[in-house]
Order: sequence, then C-alpha cells, then structure tokens
Amino acid sequence: MNLSRLLENTAKRLPEHVGLRFEGKSYTYQELDRRVNSLANGLTALGLQPGDKCILMMQSSPEFITAYYALARMGVVIIPVNFLYKSYELSHIFQDSGAKGFIGMAPFLDEPGKVLKDLPHLSIRVAAGVKQNSGFTPLEKIDGPEIFDAYPARDDHTASIIYTSGTTGLPKGVMLTHNNLARNAMTVADMRQTDPQEVVIGVLPLYHIFGQTSALNASIYLGLTFHLFRQFEPDQVIQLIESENSTILFAVPTILIRLIQETDESGIKRSSLRFCISGGASLPVEVLRRFEERFETRIYEGYGLSECSPVCVENPFGKKTKPGSIGLPIPGFKARIVDNSDRDIETGEVGELIVKGPGVMKGYLNQPEETARTVVDGWLHTGDLARQDEEGYIYIVDRKKDMIIRGGYNVYPREIEELLFQHPDVVEAGVYGLRDDDLGEEIAADVVVKSGATVTEDQIRQFVKETVAPYKYPRIVHLVEDLPKSHTGKVLKRELRKRWERKKDI
Repeated sequence: MNLSRLLENTAKRLPEHVGLRFEGKSYTYQELDRRVNSLANGLTALGLQPGDKCILMMQSSPEFITAYYALARMGVVIIPVNFLYKSYELSHIFQDSGAKGFIGMAPFLDEPGKVLKDLPHLSIRVAAGVKQNSGFTPLEKIDGPEIFDAYPARDDHTASIIYTSGTTGLPKGVMLTHNNLARNAMTVADMRQTDPQEVVIGVLPLYHIFGQTSALNASIYLGLTFHLFRQFEPDQVIQLIESENSTILFAVPTILIRLIQETDESGIKRSSLRFCISGGASLPVEVLRRFEERFETRIYEGYGLSECSPVCVENPFGKKTKPGSIGLPIPGFKARIVDNSDRDIETGEVGELIVKGPGVMKGYLNQPEETARTVVDGWLHTGDLARQDEEGYIYIVDRKKDMIIRGGYNVYPREIEELLFQHPDVVEAGVYGLRDDDLGEEIAADVVVKSGATVTEDQIRQFVKETVAPYKYPRIVHLVEDLPKSHTGKVLKRELRKRWERKKDI
C-alpha cells in the first residue's frame, strides 16, 4: 500500500471536512489531495521518477505536507531533514543518500546551498518562497493536472530514509517502507477512540518521524483536523487548548514542561485536552503528575525509535496506565528483555529491550554490517536498558551507553533525574558520568532551576544524598541556564560532558 493512500482514502470519505488549519487558513481533505496530485505531476515533469531520492528540508507548513504526500504518491523516496542543520551536518546526509532532488524553503537555503554547489548530480532543486533565477525552481510554480495515479508500492519498497541524530557517530539512514509507515500510523490511530470533530495540536516538527507518524499520518488516516503550528509557542498552544471543544496533543517532555511553566502563574481558564501522547524521550513521573493535574487530562506515555517507524510500545488507551512505564507492546509488536547473549532474563531484572513487529526498518542505507548487528532474526536491538513487571508493562531504565559504573556499582542516570524533578525548584536535570582515576566514573548533574530560586548546588546534592544509597548521589552538581537537547527533546549527555571538560580547562 502506498503511504499516500491514507490521504487519498480520507479525501474520498470526508472531502469537505477540514483536514488542515495553519495560520488562519483552512484546507479541506479534497483540497489537500488535489494539491498533492498537482504537485506530483509537476515534480514528475521536472524529472523525479519512482525510486529516486529527494531531500525534504522544510519548516512545518502546508507546503511540507503536500510535498511529503506528493513524493510518496510518486514512489520517490522521501528524506526529511531538519531545516536548521548546518552545512557540516548536511554534507554527509546529502552525499550518503544519493539524492537526486531537493525541496527546501526560504529563508533556510544558505546552509544546504553550500553543500549543493559541490553536488551536481543533485540536479532537481526546488524551494518555497523564492524568486525565479534563484538557483531553485519556485515550489509555487510547480503544478499539473489534479489527477495522479499513485505508484503501486510493494510492502518492501522504501518510502522514506530517516537519518538518526548521530549520537553514536555519523548519522545512519534508516530505510522505512510504505508498509512500515502506513501500518504504524494506522495501528496507533486505531488504538484510540477519536471523533472527526477533534483537533490535533501539531507542534512536533514534521521533519521528525514522531511528528510524521503519530501526529500527521495518523490524523490524516482518521480524518481529524490537524491544527499545525510553524513552531512551538507555548502561549499560542494554551490559547488553542482554551478555545477548542476537544483537542489531542502529541508531545515530547520538553513541550509538556514548557506548558506547565507557561501556566504556573496564570493557570488555565479551561482545558479541552482529551488526552496526550508523550514520546521522544523519557517523561519524568513528576512532570506527568503536574501536567495531568494542571490540564485535567490523561497522558499516555509511549516509546519508539526511528528504526521502528517509530512506535512499538505505549500505555494502552482507556485502560490501565502506569506512571514511569512506557506501557505494553502495541498490536503486532512483541518485546523482550534480554542479557548480552540475547537470553530472556527474569521479570524485574534489567536488560536490553529488543522488539519485533511490522514497523521494524528495512535496514540502514549503505550499512549492511550495522544492519546485521542491529536486527537479529527480526528482533531489533534498541540499545535501551529496561525491565518488565508481572503484568508485562515495560520501564526504560536508561540508555545502555549512558549507564554509569561508579566504583563497581551500576548507577542509572534516569533514577537520579527522576528524583531531582521532585525538588520544588528544579525545572530540568541531566545526570551523566565523568571519568575518574579512582572510581572509574563519577556522577555529575546539570540542573536548571526556576527563575528567582535561591537553592544552591550543595542543597541539590544534599537533597539526593538523603534519599539514595551513598554511591548514587552526584558529587558534582552544576546549576545551569539550559540543557543541550536533540530535536526530540533528549538531553545530549555527550554535550554535558563537553561542557564540563571546557569548564575544567578554564
């Protein structure tokens, strides 16, 4: 099934229903589908063919959405890229992907332009908001007939290549098929009870797989109204929550934290939030509790990764949820907790989470050996340490590579971060290990506190020391203004270590 059928089928079922709202404008499903067909014909005339690859580097916008579905409908492989990346970050992606086309957006063309000048084979160059003779074909000028037959994609045909954030080296291109993406969107959508009159709050960046699958594709499949924001502005989201009758929010923990902060003084007049889905990074239990209480809603925390399209585990909708747990495998997926030899371990013990299901990637582009190491007999090795309780609910303990070994004792940073969030003055925290000649590693914590708070580093240290075993509390505490994060809100531990190294050198 071609991924773009999600839009096509809904346009036939609900042609006059508003599918997209953006900056005061509304678009029906029929209008979206016709624009996708027109753009697909226009891009075909430019020379893009089924199997070609095309970079899609745009800010969240109607143009992103129509280009995304047009490329899928054509059978062109979509390569979504963060529009804020610099040339250094783009160079590897542009060359490794072997892309033939580029679709961008003013004013985010300077950095990709530096890379494109050395890649003559990447010859089809399109951008929204540019003039003729700019070196890019204006997207607004590309059109054609409003009928286009979708490419008959097989289950194993690649629909998209998602480049990982490169936390362990150069970004790897995750190849996801039409079947991977369509089934994952339909599965998570069918897990929840929704009504076409509900409004999905689109604040997740669409270049990211979480935003594409859970927010965009699932909403399009269900026929909901997708209220898209160009970028996340807490005050604007609050206004929408207060003014609508029923809303749904897909978010990463950073977004939830910012919405709590936005309403700390004024509160919220009324909340239309029917439910929220949190993913992208671990959600501290204290943040979950505060948000649910403030917005009178329920959060379903889930778990996924690009290699799974991305959702594979989630707290079951309308059923028992467990704070701190990512939930149960979604329909079609299986999960196991294993030791270093891939043997199942006892309930409650910590091991690596591995998963198997229809969302698991086709493989890494140009990296067969890495693919073979990551996917063994269909089981994807996530690299995350987890445990499972008697009812099968899964709890992420930490990233395998982030675990700290201090004096022979295992310390999981997330446990200490959860505790730090319970301090009334703490807004965010990142715990990590630093090399230590005596103990192997020492525990450090970078902490962001509320504006105007007078708490000291020693008081933060003492707060943790009074609660955990002596080997677990952070001897090194830094009060900082912010924490470096990936675009999904994950705290970048390697950057925290670099900060410390720079501080030591001064």
